[in-house]
This record gives sequence, structure tokens and C-alpha cells, in this order.
Amino acid sequence: MSPSEEQLKSIERRWSSIGSVRTLENIAHKNQTFPILEFRIGSTTPSDPALMITGGVHGLERIGTDVALSFMETLIGRWEWDRSLRHTLDQIQLIVIPLVNPVGHAQFTRSNGNGVDLMRNAPVTAKQASFAVGGHHWSRRLPWYRGNPEQTEAGMEPESRALVNSVRGVLKEASFTLALDLHSGFGIQDQIWYPYAFSQDPLPSIDQVKIFEDLLRKALPYHVYKVEPQSLHYTTHGDLWDFLYLEHERKNFLPLTLEMGSWSWVRKNPLQLFSLLGPFNPIKLHRHRRTLRRHLPLFQFLMSLTGSPACMPETDRQKPQ
Repeated sequence: MSPSEEQLKSIERRWSSIGSVRTLENIAHKNQTFPILEFRIGSTTPSDPALMITGGVHGLERIGTDVALSFMETLIGRWEWDRSLRHTLDQIQLIVIPLVNPVGHAQFTRSNGNGVDLMRNAPVTAKQASFAVGGHHWSRRLPWYRGNPEQTEAGMEPESRALVNSVRGVLKEASFTLALDLHSGFGIQDQIWYPYAFSQDPLPSIDQVKIFEDLLRKALPYHVYKVEPQSLHYTTHGDLWDFLYLEHERKNFLPLTLEMGSWSWVRKNPLQLFSLLGPFNPIKLHRHRRTLRRHLPLFQFLMSLTGSPACMPETDRQKPQ
């Protein structure tokens, strides 16, 4: 069992004192069962605004799960004494799914146990996907395999369906939903991506993104993030967040992806390229700990923003309560 898996089990035991835990799906693989857990805290009113934090979609990018777990540890540690935290959480629903792909995490693969890249698995076809990295149906032995070539919603992998159904359940009633999916990506700078991945067309809710970017700059004037559309870097088939956004684009829903710049870790420690996890995670202990601390102000900002009407369209802000 990896340190993050041990930490996840520890948090599961302690979380019941501050929130709720449910199993979204049990994934069977090689005579073992791997649960996908959803942790909730805060408001239990379904119509209240919601913040969703997800990680571990790609099993090799373990830092996403680690950062999510670090955030959850701070919530547990602050809950007994921090009245301001409780007040913030009274206003919002906070949902964390720290490990979407537990089999990939356990067997050190990007894909799930069926060889499918979960972030290429939704029934969304790109107008012109980037070669190979954009997803393909050639073989599960190659990276970025999309899965069932019929590409129907029923053909999605159980991990993909678990995430999609969890988000759908929140979107069904929440007045506003902000989602942040945690990944590590090739780059020097940490980036916050917004849809689309399948197209370079402008997002219909681009005004909401601009509001988010402006408020982020004002709240964290020295932040390290570059806010960009994912399609600026490459385009893909089957992005789960594209699928959910297209399905709910008339609702107040803003899905974002945090791409932590793994090139900066490799540049400082080139030898880690010889490690299986090296290209995607900070291997040195002090860099790993720094990464776990680095994004906590962003999470605090996202909680405050979710509870504020500032990110909603003007027409919705003026509706009577």
C-alpha cells in the first residue's frame, strides 16, 4: 500500500466526525476491490453552491491525489477551532473525490485496469484532435487509448461513470458549481485550464472565466498560475469535463483543471527521469512537501468564491433569495 493510500484510509476513518463518506463505485481488478470514495462536508442543502475537488484520474500523476489529501487534512485539523472555516462551509457544499482511478494508482499506470485513459473516455469527438495524445482506438497497450470504440455513454469505464454521475448529482440542484481537477503536466508553470479540450471555439461562459481570473488576481496578487484554455496546448477526444460542460452549459457550471508544472521538478532533479513516477511528480521530499503547501491558498480562495455570487451571471445574482 502506497503512503497516499494509507493516508486516504486514515482520512476515511476520521472524516465521519466532520462530514460524510460514500462509495461511488467498487472497481474489481485481479481478485481485489478498489473503492472510489466521495467525501462531503459543509451544507447539506442541495441547492446551495458547490465546490468539487477531484484527483487521481491518471494513476501515474499521484501528486494530484496527494494535494487533495493534504487539503482534506487541513480541513480535519481546522474543524475543531476555526469558526471562519465553519462559517464558509455553512454556505457551500464541498465534495472531494481524491482518487478517481484507484487501480491505475495501485499499479503505477496512467490508464485504469482496462488500459483506458479516463480523460479520453467520454463520448465527445474532437473537431481535430492532436495526433496520438488526443486519444485513439488503436490499442489499449498504447497510451491515450479511448476505450470502447462505439463511444456511447454506456461504453464509458466505471471510473468515468462514477465521476460523471457524482457531478451530475450536484449539478441537478446546485445554484452554482465550481470544479477543480488536479493533474501534473509537462510545463514549468502551474496552469489552470478551462474548457474546451475538444475544440478551440470560445467557451460560451467565457465571461465567467474572466471574472474568475480577475478575482483570483485580486485575492492572490502574487499567485503562480497561468489561466488558459486547454485547447491552447492540445485538443483531445473524450474529455470528461467537456462532456459534462456540454451537457450542462446552460447551468452555472465552471470546470477547471490544475496542471502542476512537472518540468520544474525535473529541471531541478534530472535524475528523477529514471524513476517511473519521476516525469509527473516531485520526488525529492522537500519539493513534495512544498507542492502540498503551495496550493492551499488556491483552495481557500475557491471555497470563498463558491459561496459568493460574484462568479454568477448578473441575471442570476439579481434573483430574489
